[in-house]
Amino acid sequence: MSVNTVIGGFGDALRRHGRLIRGLQWAVVVAYGLLLVAPALLPLPDSQARIFDNLTLLAQFIFWGLWWPFVLLSVVLFGRLWCGVLCPEGALSEWISWRGLGRGTPRWIRWGGWPTLAFILTTVYGQLISVYDYAQAALLILGGSTVAAMLVGFLYGRGKRVWCRYLCPVSGVFALLARLAPLHYKVDEQRWLDNPPPRQPPPNCAPLLDIRRMQGGADCHACGRCSGQRDAVRLSVRSVNDDVLIVGVRHAGHWDSRLLLFGVIGLAMGAFQWTVSPWFIALKQATASWLVERDIYWPLQADAPWWLLTHYPQANDLFNWLDGLMILTYLSASALLLGGGLWLLLRAAAYVAGRNGNVFEHLALSLIPLGACGLFLGLSATTVKLLRYEGLALAWVQPTRAALLAGAIAWSLWLGWQVLSRHAARGLNRLAAFTCLLLASAWVGYGWWLQFWGWS
Repeated sequence: MSVNTVIGGFGDALRRHGRLIRGLQWAVVVAYGLLLVAPALLPLPDSQARIFDNLTLLAQFIFWGLWWPFVLLSVVLFGRLWCGVLCPEGALSEWISWRGLGRGTPRWIRWGGWPTLAFILTTVYGQLISVYDYAQAALLILGGSTVAAMLVGFLYGRGKRVWCRYLCPVSGVFALLARLAPLHYKVDEQRWLDNPPPRQPPPNCAPLLDIRRMQGGADCHACGRCSGQRDAVRLSVRSVNDDVLIVGVRHAGHWDSRLLLFGVIGLAMGAFQWTVSPWFIALKQATASWLVERDIYWPLQADAPWWLLTHYPQANDLFNWLDGLMILTYLSASALLLGGGLWLLLRAAAYVAGRNGNVFEHLALSLIPLGACGLFLGLSATTVKLLRYEGLALAWVQPTRAALLAGAIAWSLWLGWQVLSRHAARGLNRLAAFTCLLLASAWVGYGWWLQFWGWS
């Protein structure tokens, strides 16, 4: 029995056992609701509390230490299976859309920039209110996103996931990472058109995809509902490079490159970095001194509400207005300097490569492994921090980080070299363009080196 036969059988099982999957989704919804709401109603844990004797710390560890880093890892390994089978927001949005108004999706919702904008706003706001550290902040952001998903589901679509397709803050990130997955639903368009018997009823594609023309796995939620449809759709194994190298030639958009360069790499690094950055501290101290010398004291007041800036006096954790301004400044600088530097280097690479077709957008996709690795390293830093609070030494962490980062850089460079060849870059032009990619990878690698080694 071949690997594709076994994998295809798993896809068919997802379709056959839809009721079981819906039950699993509701179990995740209940667990998600309890872990999100209950800690927000409890007092803050004291300094002696530990993960396994305090519900608030346990929920923090599950959400930020396990849930999010390993959801991202699952997307790289299995495609968007999380979205189609386990995501509580998606399940609630689809459930309520069966009972809602069923309106058509307006054009403004279908604007391609919403996932990028939503990711940026959510990331920045989360840093201002310390979403990784406090249950109330997590409830506001994650719970607010869930309520918004249900509201959109109630208004638009009938049994669809309009929120997931167009508005979800992590939809664009998942679409990028899913390009690396070795599993995808392969569609034979000609066989679909032939429509051989037995003729199954049309599946409900909740994320509103044109299944017949689907290529790659970026937008597919891997729910299995279309598996076996017209004997033309099959869950299959593919090379982890196919979606970037083959599908990316035709389906690399400018919003993908913007989200990857300025959001997933630039902004995210700043969000993970500012709490340990000596540059941030120096900038804040210099600005505070400048204000005091001029008798300007109101920015040093810590009187903002917790839902605007972190404000937890009982934990001696209060952000003043200057803190908020410095966080915004640091995150903006990270996004613009790092993302802008990558944009310029890739533009230079595309120029010397001959500017054949969409070479810039296609080259940007070659940095997905580096972007995915950065997100995992940044989120798993919370995992490591929480486990070290429990007394674990974790001596293997630094070598593992170095190996992951080196592997991601090598993967991205290999993809970039192959992309250049597919756009007919030859000789010195190809080498010059590849040099730009080397500098881009070194630029990102240096940022992570600072966080985990240079500043430690």
